[in-house]
Amino acid sequence: MTDGPDDRREVHRRRVSRSLLQLAGGAIRGLETPTQVISVVAADDQSSQRHAREVIDLCLRAGEAMLATGASAADVVATVLRMSNAYGISAMHVDITFTSITVSIHRGMNEDPMSVMRIVKVRTTDYSRLQDVYLLIDEITGEGGGHGGPVAVAEARERLNTILTRPHPYRHWVVRAGKAVLAAGVVVLFNVSFVLVIVAAVTAVISDIITRQLGKWSVPGFFAQMAAAMATTSIAVLLFWLRSLGIQLPGSNAPTVIVIAGIIMLLSGVGLTASARDAIDGYYVTATARGMEVVMLTLGLAVGISIVLGAALRMGVPVTVATSLGDDIRFVPGVVGSALIGVGFALTSYVRFRYVPLMAAVAALVFALYAIVLPLASQPGLAPGVAGVAAGVIGYLIYRWLKVPESAMTMAGIIALIPGLAVYRALYGFMDSEYGIISALPDVVVALATGIGLAAGTTIGGFGARRVFGLDRQATVALQRNRGVR
Repeated sequence: MTDGPDDRREVHRRRVSRSLLQLAGGAIRGLETPTQVISVVAADDQSSQRHAREVIDLCLRAGEAMLATGASAADVVATVLRMSNAYGISAMHVDITFTSITVSIHRGMNEDPMSVMRIVKVRTTDYSRLQDVYLLIDEITGEGGGHGGPVAVAEARERLNTILTRPHPYRHWVVRAGKAVLAAGVVVLFNVSFVLVIVAAVTAVISDIITRQLGKWSVPGFFAQMAAAMATTSIAVLLFWLRSLGIQLPGSNAPTVIVIAGIIMLLSGVGLTASARDAIDGYYVTATARGMEVVMLTLGLAVGISIVLGAALRMGVPVTVATSLGDDIRFVPGVVGSALIGVGFALTSYVRFRYVPLMAAVAALVFALYAIVLPLASQPGLAPGVAGVAAGVIGYLIYRWLKVPESAMTMAGIIALIPGLAVYRALYGFMDSEYGIISALPDVVVALATGIGLAAGTTIGGFGARRVFGLDRQATVALQRNRGVR
């Protein structure tokens, strides 16, 4: 029995429909693997368990040292992956949080995986130590110019231990002098008298003594910031009180700058830029933790200043805010003051002495750019953001050429732009009257906009510079967690 004409037409119609559906499906159906694969089985590593354990220990110690001294999470991950590849282990996974680093190795289907975690207990600012770690890692990975192959694991571990236990390049009195220079630079920045330069330097020394002693007693950073801020503000209030009695030190015409210098000095080590970069890189847990640390230390500073200001105003001390500060920035005093701030920051963060002039030059250059852009971009946060971009680019280029930590140069460039005056005005407005919240709001907005502009600018500048010069495979892997599935 044969099919009739109607049956043949129906079969032909179905074939045409099926062909059209296949053609349409082929036009829209993906042909390649996803851009971001959800799960990939790592390659088998045939390395011995002892070798894998030694490499994990070395990578953990190096990553812990970098994380403790302020390196971003993406940098730590990329560095650890680069080191593991240098020692023949390609199936390593690294996870970073603010207080811990975890490294695991998948050793194939026939071997047990290995995973180790270390807690980051120390938070410090020691860029000479961090620079030595970078140089050792470059030697391990063959990027330091050597041709003898990677350093043996045991030798690298011993050299890393030597770096981490080596004494600081400066005695503590040099660091204390650096803080005095930093505070004095802030006063020079605002172009006031030499007497206030000396007073600010002495105040910085007193503040450092307080914070160091409280640190020895294991007092939390919040209360240490509060105590140092109270001491700084008390000295400024003392000058206001003496002026009300007719006793005025020669040249002590603007005690406000003492508080501003204290604010900038106490905030100079806060990791706002590192927090912003971690967020942009996709390490949100670490970014959130760093951001919370910034908030708590800043709140401690604000509480200390508010307590002293509130007590002074209730006692009738005529505390005021000099309205001329910051509204008419003079170019030459600003550049000179910024250079001094760069010198002070370099000494307080243990940068090697030969790089101190370089940090002063970077600080002066970034401030000069800020002063040029400010009349053209009066919106809050815009001019600091532009200056921050320049600081981020310069910081990465100097790191690439001289291995000076990127965060050191970037922070040196933007310290002079920390909104110390806006913070002080906001706190003063809050304490001055019952409607203080309303009057303080504009200055709060300016302070927040400036801080966000600096953080975003430095992060964008550094990220753009790294993209222009190219990222290696490990750095690309470290940044992949901020990419969505495609």
